[in-house]
Amino acid sequence: MAEKAWGGRFSQATDQRVERFTESISFDARLAPFDIQGSKAHATMLSEVGLITADERETICTTLDEIGQEIAAGQFEYRIELEDIHMHIERELTNRTGDTGRKLHTGRSRNDQVSTDVKLFLRHSIDQLIDLLEDLQEAFVDRCERDAEVVLPAFTHLQRAQPVMANHYWLAWCEKFERDRQRLVDCRRRTNSCPLGAAALAGTSLPINRQRTAELLGFEAVSANSLDISSDRDFLMEFVSDLAIIAVHLSSWAEEWILWFTTEFNFISIPDAFTTGSSIMPQKRNPDVLELIRGKSARVIAANQHLLTLTKSLPLAYNRDLQEDKIPVFDANDTVTACLELAAAIVESAELNVDRINSRLEEGFLDATTLMEYLIKKGVPMRTGHETVGSLVSLCEKENVRLAELSLEKFQAACSSIEEDVYEILGVRNAIKAFVSEGSGGPGRVAEQVAIWKKRIDERS
Repeated sequence: MAEKAWGGRFSQATDQRVERFTESISFDARLAPFDIQGSKAHATMLSEVGLITADERETICTTLDEIGQEIAAGQFEYRIELEDIHMHIERELTNRTGDTGRKLHTGRSRNDQVSTDVKLFLRHSIDQLIDLLEDLQEAFVDRCERDAEVVLPAFTHLQRAQPVMANHYWLAWCEKFERDRQRLVDCRRRTNSCPLGAAALAGTSLPINRQRTAELLGFEAVSANSLDISSDRDFLMEFVSDLAIIAVHLSSWAEEWILWFTTEFNFISIPDAFTTGSSIMPQKRNPDVLELIRGKSARVIAANQHLLTLTKSLPLAYNRDLQEDKIPVFDANDTVTACLELAAAIVESAELNVDRINSRLEEGFLDATTLMEYLIKKGVPMRTGHETVGSLVSLCEKENVRLAELSLEKFQAACSSIEEDVYEILGVRNAIKAFVSEGSGGPGRVAEQVAIWKKRIDERS
């Protein structure tokens, strides 16, 4: 039982089945660099308040660095009886330094130690994810120059609705991912408070300096309540909830491009590097990467549900259930990271099939709403204009013509307010020029937004 941090109370060895059941080293080993970072800061603080000597601090920190290098090089042996990465590192430190290593855990518990390690991991992961979101936004903004003259049909209910500039489409995704980025920034702010010093749940009688530990680890504040610290996993739930929203946005984008990649749409070409083939149908090129981005969103959404369910009934303060929080967090983080990396690469390399898009651009009466608004400007009540244009569309369908191909006589038979200038707003290219409201998809407003996004990207560089 001497191998156990809690072994002094027990006289019977742990059942091997319990060893296997309770270990977490199989998944929390990735916290090693953060555990070492936290332990070095803790040792420095202990030295400064006189609980260990400066020489002991130096020995502890130097040995922790050596252990960290061995772990990074894959030269460190893990044993399930040591349960987790925290005990592995502490046991190895003690083996190498004796009683000096035994002093490291002074004034802390695994409860606040684990919380600190996970917050350090989360802070690091958030910074990486923010960079990846910005890379994806930059990929969309870079497309704006390439596709500046392209007009696309925009859809509601997956039915052709109104025309927009292609750039308007790209910036729509930038806006969604910007909200994702801002949520992560907010999450980082709430994550960035230091748990160390809460110990098991009630703090400690030792003269530790929590503010100093927080300063050494780059935390902006000290978490206020030791009971709350021991039980708090809000920061993990918030983080994975943010990732779930990112995954949903990625899934929606992937679904759209999967449709655009079909023969029926044929709006976009995706390089071979990001598609796969069929084992039986030699002609196939499948958008498997996009399909997996869409599919992997389920894992992230499930991780969110996992954490909410895990924590919903836990009393204060720490409960061993919380060991299970890391698996969904790690998986959600790794999944979204991989999806964002590939999404940016696909956005950068795909090409719009402009000739195909243009060949069908006038289908679907994309200028109908602009015609209705033309009538409103002529003094026709909106609902009357809506009904009038609906009847004109029905007439066009019967005669197999477009609105721009109707004679003025037929327009005026439907509404006497229509004049010769109606042809200036009909047809997709004319209709799109009519959009002038702030945030709309017309050329002028889109150009304004492109300029704003380019400036934003430049300022981040």
